[in-house]
Amino acid sequence: MTFARNILARRKSAVAGAALLLGASGVALGVSPAMAATSAAPTSAAASAQDTAKQMIGDDAQFQCFSNIVSHESGWNPSATNASSGAYGLVQALPGSKMASAGSDWQTNPSTQIKWGMDYMNSRYGSPCGAWSFWQAHNWY
Repeated sequence: MTFARNILARRKSAVAGAALLLGASGVALGVSPAMAATSAAPTSAAASAQDTAKQMIGDDAQFQCFSNIVSHESGWNPSATNASSGAYGLVQALPGSKMASAGSDWQTNPSTQIKWGMDYMNSRYGSPCGAWSFWQAHNWY
């Protein structure tokens, strides 16, 4: 009987471990791994990127619109990569290498990604709030 309990306990532990891994990867949750990893409280890197964006943008309303987009797109993860499209970074540039126009450190520097994202939102939508309005209507920008 003890042998059967040990086998049952090991299988139960293996199933629980697999469920935990699937949940952490976003598979069972139906979200991307980048979003699954960032759905909890912001990490210090995300908080730092948010502080940087606040300083760079200045206007509270425009920052909030920018933040709404970045929260949805990457969860404030500067290395977030969309598995299907390859979009990259805080603002999910496609291709990510477009951000090189804002700096050669585009892959690792949130400030460079924020600068590029602001330039993109301002040139295409007039402002981050214009981009956010479009995002709300289409779920992309």
